[in-house]
Amino acid sequence: MFQPSQADVRRFFCSIYAKARANQPLEAIETIASLWIDEHPEYHAELADVDAALLSMQQAEEGKSNPFLHLSMHLSISEQCSIDQPRGIRQAVELLTHRRDSLHAAHHEAMECLGKMIWESQRAGRPPDGDAYIACVQQHATQD
Repeated sequence: MFQPSQADVRRFFCSIYAKARANQPLEAIETIASLWIDEHPEYHAELADVDAALLSMQQAEEGKSNPFLHLSMHLSISEQCSIDQPRGIRQAVELLTHRRDSLHAAHHEAMECLGKMIWESQRAGRPPDGDAYIACVQQHATQD
């Protein structure tokens, strides 16, 4: 399993932003990431400066969102849906997308579930519970 460092993730997203702005060809995964970057213009300034992005790793501000974590979660959910892993996530996200009439909004709600699953897994020292994750996404899809 590939485990990029925090710096690797920041370099990855900054390089995609630079390549997309320069109209350079993108790999498939970069294209998906670029689409999510386009959905978040509020992050463009941070993505435009890789040196500042790397420096800001040591300067986390409480209450400030982390664009690299946010974009990573979008990319993770996209990948999970593309291979339906954990099994059932594709259908759950599709249902949520239909209910919210927005893939972007559905992803944001699924992120809450993904974050909860990861936090509970780390806290308990056990593998992530994919069934609970999917149930959480499905629950969001049934709420108005």
